[in-house]
Amino acid sequence: MNNQRYLINPLQLSKEKSLKTLVENRTIYNLNHCELNIFETYESSTLVPLKFDDLVVTSMLRGKKIMHLFDDPEFDYLPGETVVVPANVEMKIDFPDATRNNPTQCLALAIEQSKITDTLNFLNERYPKEGKDMYWQLNYQNYFFYNNVDMATTINKLIKECMSTSITKDVLADLTLKELLIRIIQTQTVKSIDEGTVIQANNPITEVTEFIKQNLKENMNLKSLSDKACMSTASFYRFFKRELGMSPIEYILNEKIKCAKNLLKNPSIQINEVCYLSGFGDANYFIRLFKKHEGITPKQYQLLFIN
Repeated sequence: MNNQRYLINPLQLSKEKSLKTLVENRTIYNLNHCELNIFETYESSTLVPLKFDDLVVTSMLRGKKIMHLFDDPEFDYLPGETVVVPANVEMKIDFPDATRNNPTQCLALAIEQSKITDTLNFLNERYPKEGKDMYWQLNYQNYFFYNNVDMATTINKLIKECMSTSITKDVLADLTLKELLIRIIQTQTVKSIDEGTVIQANNPITEVTEFIKQNLKENMNLKSLSDKACMSTASFYRFFKRELGMSPIEYILNEKIKCAKNLLKNPSIQINEVCYLSGFGDANYFIRLFKKHEGITPKQYQLLFIN
């Protein structure tokens, strides 16, 4: 999985006088089809229970939590990450580092089931997926992921609409909710591919992405990939972007960067060799793109793994 997390803008903290509790102090913004909850915690605590009647999309804004969810192992939950929890599932949450000066802040967006059903029906009717028995659907097993730039932008937009005083806020929030559900499904698909878990056995995206991963040093283009998928170039581009939320070229570059990061964990490998092995023809371009993607140069990244 791509380790880059895109942060959601933290909100102004509540004034001390308005706090009702120091553990999961809750501020609620109600709309027609969703409810935005902002939780703040100012003291260390463990196994705090939380449950919603609707599906809830949660994202960390500040600080760190430890999440206990389903029967899975506990995991750290940090800014730049999102967790999707089905209706009536209880989370238990630890706040190991929360203090008055270092509070946690998290949003929880509860979405009515009718809105989710309507959105999925709309997508399946208007934008049906390729292949037999292929449908737009949420994957409740794939509930934890890092925010990509589109996910973070959409959540920021939704927060703004929920907190707005405009008379059109419900309409705009409804449109953004649709967008958010699409982004979640696309992000879940990318994560499933990264982890090698089957999305749906007959989904043509699996074969194409596997081909890309196995042939990073080859000169792949839209035409060769669309031929591989037995589609026209235009249909393939639309299909790929709809499934994963990014273009085929963006996906190829992400895979090359991911391959380079794995190679750079070896402290003795040369940067030029990493450039070649991860499918980049030009070292200067590779260094520029890597820095844009990761915020540091390949050499600086490699130094992180020297003991």
